[in-house]
Amino acid sequence: MKKVVLTLLITIGLLVNSCNKSNITLTENGKTNYEIVLKKNASESLYKSSVKLQYYLSKISGAQFPIVDELSLDARKKKIYVGNHKTENLKPQQVIIRTENENLYISGGSDQAVKNGIYEFLEKYLACKWYAPGVEKIPPSRTISVSPIDYDYTPEIHTRTVHSKLFYENHEFADQQKVTYEAFPYYVPTAKVHTFHRFMPEEVFYKDHPEYYALRGEQRLPTQLCLTNDKVLAIVKDSVASFFSKNPEASVISVSQDDNQQYCKCDNCSKVDTSEGSPSGTMIRFVNQVAESFPNKTISTLAYQYTRKAPKTHPATNVLITLCSIECDRSAPISEKCTDFADDLIAWGKLTNNIRIWDYTTQFTNFLSPFPNIYTLQPNIQLFRNNNAKWVFEQHSHNPSELFELRSYITAKLLWNPDLDFDELLTEFTDGYYEQAGPYIKKYVELIHAEIKKDDDFFLFLYGDPSEAFSSYLNPELLKEYSNLFDEAEKAVANKQELLDRVKMARLGVDYAVLEASRKNITKDYSLMVMAKNPKEVINPMVASLLDNFIHTARKNDISLMNEMGFTVNEYASNYMSALKIAQKPNKAKGKNVVALTKPKKYAEENPMVLTDGALGGSSFYANWLGYEGNNMEVVIDLGEPQPISTVSMAFLQVTNHVVFFPSSVTYYGSSDNTDFKPLGTLSNTAPLNKDSKVNDISYFDLSFEQENVRYIKVVAENTKTPYWHHAAGLPSWVFADEIIIN
Repeated sequence: MKKVVLTLLITIGLLVNSCNKSNITLTENGKTNYEIVLKKNASESLYKSSVKLQYYLSKISGAQFPIVDELSLDARKKKIYVGNHKTENLKPQQVIIRTENENLYISGGSDQAVKNGIYEFLEKYLACKWYAPGVEKIPPSRTISVSPIDYDYTPEIHTRTVHSKLFYENHEFADQQKVTYEAFPYYVPTAKVHTFHRFMPEEVFYKDHPEYYALRGEQRLPTQLCLTNDKVLAIVKDSVASFFSKNPEASVISVSQDDNQQYCKCDNCSKVDTSEGSPSGTMIRFVNQVAESFPNKTISTLAYQYTRKAPKTHPATNVLITLCSIECDRSAPISEKCTDFADDLIAWGKLTNNIRIWDYTTQFTNFLSPFPNIYTLQPNIQLFRNNNAKWVFEQHSHNPSELFELRSYITAKLLWNPDLDFDELLTEFTDGYYEQAGPYIKKYVELIHAEIKKDDDFFLFLYGDPSEAFSSYLNPELLKEYSNLFDEAEKAVANKQELLDRVKMARLGVDYAVLEASRKNITKDYSLMVMAKNPKEVINPMVASLLDNFIHTARKNDISLMNEMGFTVNEYASNYMSALKIAQKPNKAKGKNVVALTKPKKYAEENPMVLTDGALGGSSFYANWLGYEGNNMEVVIDLGEPQPISTVSMAFLQVTNHVVFFPSSVTYYGSSDNTDFKPLGTLSNTAPLNKDSKVNDISYFDLSFEQENVRYIKVVAENTKTPYWHHAAGLPSWVFADEIIIN
């Protein structure tokens, strides 16, 4: 069979004053007259980069390119020089690719820059693409000819981190996309962020020295440190020295607040913060003193939540400010919907050039939920770049999540060059990774982003839930349209199992949203139960099939977590199947009137009828849960008439890091007149709260008793107080309850 010879004649958009006006031919008919040249004392890193170049040139053309050093040159061969052979004074990040006198130069200001240059040459000029680990498009061409090149690029963001296992576990893919292998390069491994409790554990110091910790009201609590206490400073300095001693290769350590807003308000701390105009005042003064003791190291600290606003004091030159955008609405660019963060970024920029951005790109309470923020990635990265941020950390989910490969790829590309054409980038990935299914997936991405853009009032929260969007970009009509697009995508690649698997992975977000919509019974189609011909209610076959496919796809793609709290796919599946069983139970309380004797707050529109509406709460407190903050839950259900009952059950939610705890006890009462209530039984929490409690869980408080004839059921759920050791010590805790089942 005659092979088609494809000649790569690439038109280069960035050509400027080329040194050589003619094309150079690296290979012809699978042969080459070029050798790859390294300097005599080239590092192992440069040699490995040259091997990669050699490998891909051979994969494209079949030609074999020898690698030689300057002492072993073949005078008959033309050269591909790898490394800074001209000894130009290049910046560490600078990449230069040039053709000159039929030779090719790939230079950089560091070994890493040279490696970046090699992958840039392969991608930009030879059309190689790497979409995910093991998924690459290397166009074959027996003849490789390139137009004159004069490429000189220095990425403005020097340290580019995408928090994705695609890069952390596949270093070659990270190299191909020019991002770091880890979230915290150069850091002490055990002191990366939120470190106060690591330097001064409350188990060691709090009992004997409560004055070391934050004054909240009239009580010292181990939520944060007292940063104006000289002994605290001495202990932290000693701890930092110990950490560096154990990790001599590390150059950065975090000296930063723990993950809560319960900072010290003692007179001394308050006086400093008032004079500085922000609680970051005590933090920067404290960290500067630590940094003074370690002049050859970098002390990283957070500008996060209560410390996000800049103080008046300049951070020391070896202090790295990590500015965090956690509060921002993700439905639009930060510059449009989170202008206070943009103001803080500018203010910090006036105090220091040493800023690291900690940005967020997924929904941490629901990794697999549709999260239409992809179109905000570029303007946000441009905002960081424009304000001199040299280090950007984009916190993704690490583990696979919604549109995981697409997000990882696009984010990495934009960190390297924030000014790429976004639509071309999106098309490049969807067509390249999903092939024939790509246009349908791109249309889905475009559609869901267009829909959220219509809803200017919607706050796309990092800690939200798909249930918030069932009247917006996840309404029933749109869910059907999204599902239809993925059905078409699957048909387009039905005979290509590998591509079909990728499409099924991509549609997990929509499938998850449909499952949650059905749990909430938002329509007849999207419900847990449907009416059979009998007539009798049966499990919705669409839900049963979707749940089975969802679990199978998640497991096949090694997706283990549903959220950052450690709630697993297996637990989600188990809870959902429990919900299906509960939905089938006869329930005399369904649809019956509920009166709240104590006031609920914020969630489920504060409507106690959510307890008998037939919809079942999920793993997030947004999803159909009635919430009580700092008080007990007391409700009365009216069954309409006296009825014999012998079982009562109610579900409760626990999300410990959001101060949502199971009740310490639940007592059920019965009455025939709504005045005199007889105790039916009390259930204590069988897993009392402690530091090892399950972070995210649902528990059913089931009570069986001798049959009673009652009309009214009262439920009293005792609030579990926030313990002193919890990061929210001093704050009220929540009780969240859902469906009551009475039979």
